[in-house]
This record gives sequence, C-alpha cells and structure tokens, in this order.
Amino acid sequence: MAEADSAAGRIVTAGLVVIGDEVLSGRTKDRNTGYIAEYLTNIGIDLVEVRIVGDREDAIVEAVNALRARYTYVFTTGGIGPTHDDITADSIGAAFGVPVDVDPRARAILEARYAGKVEITPARLRMARFPAGAEPIANPVSGAPGFRIGNVYVMAGVPAVMQAMLDEAAGTLSTGRRMLSRTIELRLPEGAIGDALAAIQKAHPGVLIGSYPSFDETGFLTRIVLRARDESLIAPALVEVAGLDGKS
Repeated sequence: MAEADSAAGRIVTAGLVVIGDEVLSGRTKDRNTGYIAEYLTNIGIDLVEVRIVGDREDAIVEAVNALRARYTYVFTTGGIGPTHDDITADSIGAAFGVPVDVDPRARAILEARYAGKVEITPARLRMARFPAGAEPIANPVSGAPGFRIGNVYVMAGVPAVMQAMLDEAAGTLSTGRRMLSRTIELRLPEGAIGDALAAIQKAHPGVLIGSYPSFDETGFLTRIVLRARDESLIAPALVEVAGLDGKS
C-alpha cells in the first residue's frame, strides 16, 4: 500500500457507488460489492456505505459528491464502456467541475492494445475520456483503463476487469488498522439468547456483536460475529458469548 497507518490506529473509510440501470432493473446481478467489501476489509479500509444509482448524471454526481466528502475514498463501478449510456466519466467531471476529454495516455494504451487488430472508432475512443487532472488505473484484462481523481476511483463494472483494476489501484491507497473478526456458533435460537447477548454488547462497547440465525437438519443455529480492532477487546467478549450455550 502507499501508506500503512496500522501503527497509528488510523481508521480509513470508503464509500461505493454502483452505477447502471441494468443493476437497478435486475438484468445484471451486482457481483462487485461483496468482492470490494472483503478486499478493502482485508487491507484495512472500512467500506461504510454503498449506493446504487442509474445511468443519470444528476444521480451519479449527487452520490459521488456526498460520499467523497464523507469518506477517505470513493470507488465507483460501471459506466465507462464505449456506448452512449456509459456516462460515468462525464458525470465525475461534472462532480469535480472539470472538463472531460480524450486523455493522451489512455489513447496510447488503447492504440497499443488494438494495434493491427481493430480500428480505434469514436466509440472505442470514449473509453479514453478522462476528467481533467485524472490519473489512469491500468486494466491488464482488456486494456481500457479506469481512472482516479481526488479520492475517487472509477472502475469497470465487469467483475474480472474491476478486480484487476482494484489490484492496480491498491498500491495508491492508504490503509488503516484492520478490523478483526471472530465467529462462534451456538445451537440455540436467537430468542433464547437475545437478552443476554444485549447485556454482553453493553458490557463491551468496543466490540461490534452481530447475530445471524439459521436452521438446518439438526435444528437452530445462531452465528455470533464479534468485530473489533484489538484482539484484547474481542477475547473476553468471546468467552462470555461462548458461555451462553450453557445458560440456555
């Protein structure tokens, strides 16, 4: 990473804007949010908020401006392809109040990628348009780059391409102290442990405690997930949660 802030205990946050009418309509299933959330968690960045917006400039501008003012980073997925409805670059330019034009570095990448294969049509050239001041994010999968401007990282919606871009972008990200997670399974319904679990949460305010019930062929199963940035905070809370099994 560009800067590791774990020792200082800094908390680094992020927002995500998923862009595309096809996601909102259900025609395309969003496969990027879970991947990004896990990726960022693993490197010490907390994904705090996700918004899904359609292919409308006003919606994209509003979401990006709101999240970039609130979080350390904002990531966007979708809308940077070659067709008329790929309006993310223009929308990000509008959000930052800067013009959008073909970036010579991005054009050179496309020309090298397509040399001797296909023509660089106006449609393909749309994928080389960046807001003024943006820096390219390499795309080793299909060539056409994403870009970053300020604290906003603009990536493709195609999962394999997005994942490659995220790997490329990771080296420019400052990271914070990782959130630790521990899970314990209790063969009990939530109703049997709800009050006691609330008391444990109150006694351990530095730990986030989540309860996730399910049912399988052997009966009730409740997974309790404890999260904190310090193992010494999780350990005593985990002991108390484990003890609920014998008190039911």
